[in-house]
This record gives sequence, structure tokens and C-alpha cells, in this order.
Amino acid sequence: MFQIGSFRAGGCRGTSRRAFLQASCGLPVLGSSLLSAEKPALSQARSVILLWLWGGPSHLDTFDPKPAAPATIRGPFSTIGTQIPGIRFSELFPRLAARNDRFSLVRSNVNHSNAHHVAGSIALCGSPGRGGDKDYDPNFGSIVQRLHRGRQDLPPFIAVGPGHLNTAAGDIKAYGGGSWGPAFDPFPVRCSEMDDVQLPSLKLLEGQTLARLSDRSRLQRELENIRRMENHSYSSQWSNHFQRAHRLVTSEEGRQVFDLASEDSQTRGRYGHTQFGQSCLMARRLAEVGVPYIQVNWSEYVENIYDNRTDFGWDTHWLNFENMAERHGPILDRSLSALLDDLQQRGLLDSTLVVAMGEFGRTPSISANGGRNHWKRCYFSLWAGAGIQPGRVVGGSDPHGNDPLSDPVTPLMVGTTIVDQLGINREQRARLRVLPGGELIEQLL
Repeated sequence: MFQIGSFRAGGCRGTSRRAFLQASCGLPVLGSSLLSAEKPALSQARSVILLWLWGGPSHLDTFDPKPAAPATIRGPFSTIGTQIPGIRFSELFPRLAARNDRFSLVRSNVNHSNAHHVAGSIALCGSPGRGGDKDYDPNFGSIVQRLHRGRQDLPPFIAVGPGHLNTAAGDIKAYGGGSWGPAFDPFPVRCSEMDDVQLPSLKLLEGQTLARLSDRSRLQRELENIRRMENHSYSSQWSNHFQRAHRLVTSEEGRQVFDLASEDSQTRGRYGHTQFGQSCLMARRLAEVGVPYIQVNWSEYVENIYDNRTDFGWDTHWLNFENMAERHGPILDRSLSALLDDLQQRGLLDSTLVVAMGEFGRTPSISANGGRNHWKRCYFSLWAGAGIQPGRVVGGSDPHGNDPLSDPVTPLMVGTTIVDQLGINREQRARLRVLPGGELIEQLL
């Protein structure tokens, strides 16, 4: 079942003008930047899928286990061999262990903050910015959005999952356009465990039908009146925002890509009937039609274990091992393995860059609460697909997983490598004043 906000495709339930106004004002604009006339350089990747493991996964309990460390550090999980001799993963990841000759692993990521919202912004933007919601540097996807023309009926930067612009701290908007403004925020899509898909920012309201939306000039006049009455100071890009919103709502081809129910049950089952699993499947569908940047959010909640929320991301200060064994490990192992298999079988892996990471790792020492706390000094990332040499391990950590022994990989290097693989070169980055001085993770390429 596909829903645009409260609208279910196939019916003609209406929308409110205010929600449609909000939708059109937040949509990205292609071809309107100072570099819109430039074509990206030739590159390996047509699309990027970034799996954002919000909350900070433990490196010791996933892909950098320390079986020789004391029990107070190594935790209760055994390790298993992989396709690469001498490389071992936690026992929670048998599918990925059987496929690690298809991807490469970085074991020496580092960040500069132990606070979720700051570290998250750094991890997704490459630098901490200058502080304040409007002063963060733009998300890697926002950079792609500004330079990529993409399809006319689909936004170039789409965030799939529940983590878009809505956390308890209210600060995840820093991971969008930042100093460039909301026009470069990602376009949000939400998938349920089953086949429900919603586009929250295109919420159609009571009183509007698709037939009425087809009267473009009339609707635009109405929206302009609302804009003036509400005293919003929108830019001259307003008309472009409206046109993109209208195309997405009324384009049959645009709507079809969001129809998860059209996938056969066997494929959907391989990803797992979880929110994250179905979001990964949606990411494959978006990459298949050429959306250049897709960010799949694991969760939107952190540090909320006591307020009846069932998923607080990877922020496992409590119940770390229970959550890893019963939920986080199996879901990630199944979903990411299915995504890699699906992309390869469809001939898309060579043109799709897949990256999985969080904002930091977790402490090697186990707390009195049976959990692990924030750890900026060392964590992991997984890389596969376009331009990536598979089967490599970049860097390594000390015997207790405290710090990298070699090759520390910064968020600036992560972002530079991602956008470079999409053909956004050093000169373009310099003209936009993004990712200054960033170097590639050469060992991956």
C-alpha cells in the first residue's frame, strides 16, 4: 500500500493546502545552483546508498571483535571466520561473514565528539560546522543534490526511514541542507514492516484531489496567496519547488517506484519484514531508477529507553547485548546481506556505492548497566560496490579496541570519498566551499 501522507494511491482522497504548501517549500531544486550547468565528471557510481546506523554501533560486538581481551571488554559473543583468512566477525553476522569478499571494512574510523547530534552532523557532513542549526555544513547528499540534475520526477536526495527532521532533541535537521537552507534537505520516505509507504512532506489534505491538483495554475495561485498571508519569506525558487512537488504527486512512474507491494513476496522476505529491512529494499528500488543519493535511517530515537519507544537506535547504554542478539545484529545482517545480493543479481552493484556506518563506536569497557557508552575514538564502516575494491580491511584497532593502530579515517575522508565516487571533483567542492582539504580513503579504491 502506497500513501502520500494520508493519501493512498489508487484512491483519490484529498489533501489540505497547508500540507501541500509545506511539501513544495521543502522540496529540492535541481539545476538552480551556481554549478547547475556543470556536468559531473565520469565516475564509478551512479547512486549512493548510505545506511545510517544512528546511535553508534559497538565495533567490538560487530566487525572488530576482540576475543583475546578480558571478558569485561570482549563481551559474551563468540567470533566466526569469514571469507578472508584471519578476519573474524561477531557470531551475530553469519550472512555478512559469508559475503565479506564482496565488501571492504574500515576498522579505524574516528570522530571528534561523543555527543549524538554533534557527532552525527560531523559524520554526515564531514565537519562540525560553526554551530547552530543553520550553520552546519550540508549533508553529503545535499552536495550531491546541488550538483546532480537527476530525474525530473524524483528528488535527487531521499532519506528512507524514520530519522528525518524529527528527534527528541530536535536537531537532526542539521544533517540536511544546513547553512544552505531547507531547500537542500532530503526528501523523506517512510516504510513500515509490511508494505505501507508514506511520503510525509507530500501529505495530501482534505478537499484536494489529484484532478484538482492537475489545474496547476489555479493551485499555484492559491499557494501564492497562502504564502503571502502566512508571511513566509520563500526564495525565488518557489515555482521550481511547486513544479517538483506536482510532478511527483501526479507522475505514474514516480509513484510506482514507491510501491513496495509490487515486489514479489520472496524478495521482500529476504530483506526481512522489519522497518529497516523494507527501507533497504526501497533504497534498491530508488537506486534502480537512478536516484543519486539515498540515506536509509535505522531509527530516529536515541537515549529514550524509558519513554516507551521500541527502538532507540544503536544507543545501547542499557541492554547492549540483549538488543544486539535479539534485534540489531540479526536485522542488520539480514538486510545488508539481502541488499548486496539484490544489487549484484540485478547488475547494479558496480554502479551503486553502499556505505554502512554510525556516528561513533561504543566503549570497549562494559558499564555497570550491562551496556557500552559513546566512543568517538574508534569505530567501523562497511563499503561495497562502485569503485570499491572488495575484500579489504583498512586500518585496525589496538587489542582492546580503544584507538586505531594505523590509518585513522575521518568523517572528512568519508564524505570526500563518497562524493568523489559520484563524480564531484575537488574543483567543484572548492567552489561550493564544502569538504575543504578532504582526502580520499585510497586503500578502498
